[in-house]
Amino acid sequence: MCDAGAYKRDEGTVVSDGAWARGGKRAFDLVAAAILLVVLSPVLLAAAGLVKLTSRGPVFFVQERAGKNGKIFRLPKFRTMKGGRTPDPKELVPLDHPEITRVGRWLRRSKIDELPQLLCVLTGRMSLVGPRPTLPDQVAAYDAFRRRRLLVRPGITGLAQVNGNTTMPWDERILYDVAYVKRCGLLLDCAIFLRTLLSVILGESATARPFAATKYARYVTPPADFERAIPR
Repeated sequence: MCDAGAYKRDEGTVVSDGAWARGGKRAFDLVAAAILLVVLSPVLLAAAGLVKLTSRGPVFFVQERAGKNGKIFRLPKFRTMKGGRTPDPKELVPLDHPEITRVGRWLRRSKIDELPQLLCVLTGRMSLVGPRPTLPDQVAAYDAFRRRRLLVRPGITGLAQVNGNTTMPWDERILYDVAYVKRCGLLLDCAIFLRTLLSVILGESATARPFAATKYARYVTPPADFERAIPR
């Protein structure tokens, strides 16, 4: 559900409270995630086998992330980088990163590396659509404006992911996330699903759009210092 949870709604924050946000979204998540896990099980098994056979290290990369209201949970992905690597929370990892394996590059490009998170959708830690869950250290440094992205369940895909994802700096992505929190609804989620397919087919760079050039900018008024922090 898209609700404010334990975080107080600071002035100017609007969280969607339509029928989709109040219950329809969660019901859809449960049914869709269960169906997808069954239908995509051959893909999941094939991906696991490729990861195991082509590089040393575990099949899954599991990391603590902050979810709704900042609650910590363990997020699984198919491992796409060389085993034993310690991630830098401030680092953006493009597809041409030298430590991504050959199979890992394909898994990232096709978004198959994210599919194990369907289990998190079933357990209620995630949604199919929402802001991507980030590291606890990042969340600890959030100001009131950035914390707005924590008012909903994080998603496997989201508004920021279909508008550029790793091609954008973090704060640009946060603007998209805050806009999603305000506008969460059935039509927007459907549009994000369609753009996710487009992003997989064409690549993230082809679907990248600066936040200020989109219709979502009208719904978000960030602090003045926040705007200056975004590289132009």
